[in-house]
Amino acid sequence: MATQFSHLLAPLDLGFTTLRNRVLMGSMHTGLEEAKDDYKKMAAFYAARAKGGVGLIVTGGYSPNFRGRLHPFSSQFSSKREANKHKKVTAAVHAEGGKIALQLLHAGRYGMHPCAQSASAIRSPISKFTPSEMSHRQILNTIKAFANSAKLAKGAGYDGVELMGSEGYLINQFICERTNKRYDQWGISYENRIRLPLEIVKSVRQQVGEDFIIIFRLSMLDLVEQGSTLEEVILLANELEKAGVTIINSGIGWHESRIPTIATQVPRAAFSWVTEKVRESVSVPLVTCNRINTPEVAEQILASGQADMVSMARPFLADPEFVNKAEQNRSQEINTCIGCNQACLDHVFKGKRASCIVNPQACYETELVLTPLDLSNNSNKRKIAVVGSGPAGLAVATSAAERGFEVDLFEQQDHVGGQFNLAMQIPGKEEFKETIRYFTHRIEKTGVNLLLNTPATVERLKSYDQIIISTGVQPRVPKIEGVDHPKVIDYQTLIGGNIELGQKVAVIGAGGIGIDVATMLTESEETSLDGWLEDWGIDKSMSHAGGLFPHDEHVSKRQVWVMQRKQGRVGKGPGKTTGWIHKRTLEKRGVELLGGVQYDKIDDQGLHITMEGQSRILDVDHIVLCAGQTSVTSLSESLKQQQIDFHIIGGADLAGELDAKRAIRQGVELAANL
Repeated sequence: MATQFSHLLAPLDLGFTTLRNRVLMGSMHTGLEEAKDDYKKMAAFYAARAKGGVGLIVTGGYSPNFRGRLHPFSSQFSSKREANKHKKVTAAVHAEGGKIALQLLHAGRYGMHPCAQSASAIRSPISKFTPSEMSHRQILNTIKAFANSAKLAKGAGYDGVELMGSEGYLINQFICERTNKRYDQWGISYENRIRLPLEIVKSVRQQVGEDFIIIFRLSMLDLVEQGSTLEEVILLANELEKAGVTIINSGIGWHESRIPTIATQVPRAAFSWVTEKVRESVSVPLVTCNRINTPEVAEQILASGQADMVSMARPFLADPEFVNKAEQNRSQEINTCIGCNQACLDHVFKGKRASCIVNPQACYETELVLTPLDLSNNSNKRKIAVVGSGPAGLAVATSAAERGFEVDLFEQQDHVGGQFNLAMQIPGKEEFKETIRYFTHRIEKTGVNLLLNTPATVERLKSYDQIIISTGVQPRVPKIEGVDHPKVIDYQTLIGGNIELGQKVAVIGAGGIGIDVATMLTESEETSLDGWLEDWGIDKSMSHAGGLFPHDEHVSKRQVWVMQRKQGRVGKGPGKTTGWIHKRTLEKRGVELLGGVQYDKIDDQGLHITMEGQSRILDVDHIVLCAGQTSVTSLSESLKQQQIDFHIIGGADLAGELDAKRAIRQGVELAANL
């Protein structure tokens, strides 16, 4: 079958072995690394991605020794006993025709424990502990530890290792002047500072032989002060090639960098130009990464010569069949990663198992299973009505149909998607339309009977074996004097109606919705990649250290206030790993963030508020209500009155924030248990 992705699906000859395509599943910690099941869950997780067609998988990071752990009980790979457990993982991947490499990661000063070490005793702004400065002997022992772990990995059946030299971890800490203030042979000059990565590569190659993949994750754009310049990055890349690396993978930004690199606000393929600059001077294959989430984007990168491979991590949480679907010209059926981080990185940073907002089966392959319905069992109640086609309704309807249920999906509007139709209107959240596209195709493929422009009635629902209510939410109207004033508008009407507001706007509510609305109201008309890079102060010429240059703030022409009743920080939104991006964006645009606000009244003068005992009038043209939601319950209340049993999920069950993660997971879990 001819395919439009000929570059993406082309084999890559590494000399001693060949990768079946140009797709690398990038490393991402999932929490399965610490699971107490001898890696059975992790084997199932990676096997599903190998079966889905990935050319080369890289695991989450494993420390080569105790001091290199991220947390006191984080994963470590330094003994034969540990290596033997991993044979389940490698065997499962190989059985599906895939290849897999183990990532070796020494946290350095990012270690969240008192035993952390680094090039110098300089505490990270995101860590609680100041690391001790490594002695010469400790450095040599760390090099040996990397080599030992690589040898054990080969014995465990891994096809290679990835050495984590980016994102601000230990190796990166030695490379950059920012964190290396040493005055010995491991510091002072750049040639000395890159000695550690080169010695690690040489020692690893000596231990594993020539027929073993060594990937080096090279920080090509540090995005921190006193980082590397392009000239230095190319010098190190050339030396790594001489030292024996097989592949060089791009790393973008340190974890302490105050510039977004993978969130949904970042344009697609925003950093492939960095890899292209380095590729011109290096002979080994180079991998580019970050915000590549469709085969079309990946193909364009490879076809234009920016890289030899593309790395994607979260897209394989969203859809393990990504590569197979591309190969079969079914890219419209790919469940696209929307870059939200809510169920993956947010979970990991809270010490929870990762999953995916649009695919809750990710990392739960052995637990959340959609078992085909036993059609020979006449006692199965097969006919289901799902009311409401928001995220919860779409998930339960398509998952139940996949199992073999007959599903009618009622939607009173002329389109599916519910609150996602609002989310995709927010600048930086355009990816949400991909989820609607995916479910639209899945409705057709699974045979769901979609009934648009069709309100569900109690009388009609009585004929079904099972009823599922997913009618969603509606804006909550706070009790404020004058809330019915013409100046006032709720967020659903604003976003859905494409209404033009005045130049002075107050936003009541600083949760996720309020932050989204403020972002939309202050968005610049400049939408190009170069405009985004300039806005965040990224030096595309890479002539400045770390790829940063001083830049002016881009204050919005519209004056916006965002406020909340409770005291404390305002503007971060709900995301643990993305909240700072929202807050920084609003600050850069001159948005005034107010906490501890009492709303007194609304009249022709504007919004009357009290803060810290002081009265104030905001002379605004409009006031947008983002004060939460309430569940739409009219239908469920009617069903209760007539004592008709039903299931209720999503916002109809619990309004809260617009929690698509909970809604979709509820839908899939309910479908699995019907």
